[in-house]
Amino acid sequence: MRRAAVALAAFACACAAAALLLAGRSDEPRPRPGAPPPRGAPRATPKPGVDRRGPIGAALVRRTQLRERPGGRVVRALGKRTGYGSARVLWVVARRGPWLAVVSQYVPNSRAGWIPADSATLLFEPYTLHVDLSERKLVVRREGRAVRRVTVAVGRPGTSTPTGRFAVTDLLRVGGGGHGAYGCCALALTGRQPNVPQGWSGGDRIAIHGTTNETTLGTAASSGCVRAADRDMRWLLARIPLGAPVRIRA
Repeated sequence: MRRAAVALAAFACACAAAALLLAGRSDEPRPRPGAPPPRGAPRATPKPGVDRRGPIGAALVRRTQLRERPGGRVVRALGKRTGYGSARVLWVVARRGPWLAVVSQYVPNSRAGWIPADSATLLFEPYTLHVDLSERKLVVRREGRAVRRVTVAVGRPGTSTPTGRFAVTDLLRVGGGGHGAYGCCALALTGRQPNVPQGWSGGDRIAIHGTTNETTLGTAASSGCVRAADRDMRWLLARIPLGAPVRIRA
């Protein structure tokens, strides 16, 4: 798979809090001019239907419409790729006849929108990510079994990390050789920060990203994103597929 490679300037960053708030004023962020577009691709096994062994992702095979409910109001037209050039893979949380309920950044946190089932190929998602804000821990599970435990930094009081169910939308490498405030890389999430810092106008998307200041790990120090050591972020980028479920609890 070719991972996303974007410059630090492609991110909308939350001031000195070192939280990565992806997607500036546009809901579809774009890499900086001249940067090669990232081409994230799903790493999962195609399945003919929703597999009861674990979570399912829906990789779009054509442009489609995200709706509030089956056959309901259109929320957003979705292309096959995200603004960062990754294949668009949505976490499927339910199925109703010819409709799939999916987690997307275009519906409120933890809620689902609906797409036609025939607009996507279904993929088995072996990995799930679980963030415990009180413990400041990220646990990675593969088919239900914990395979890695990571100490993380989370949102500080006033800009706490939102809780609920989210999914990975993009796997991104940050420009600057890993020497910037956001470390080597990031997993962009569908989640949005409802408590954007006062005066900040750069966007409200959250992510799991690296850091050059590992002394903050295990503390509440960000504006809503989850920070991890670069070594852990590289491990995640090598394994976590697009559409992987992320559950964050208080």
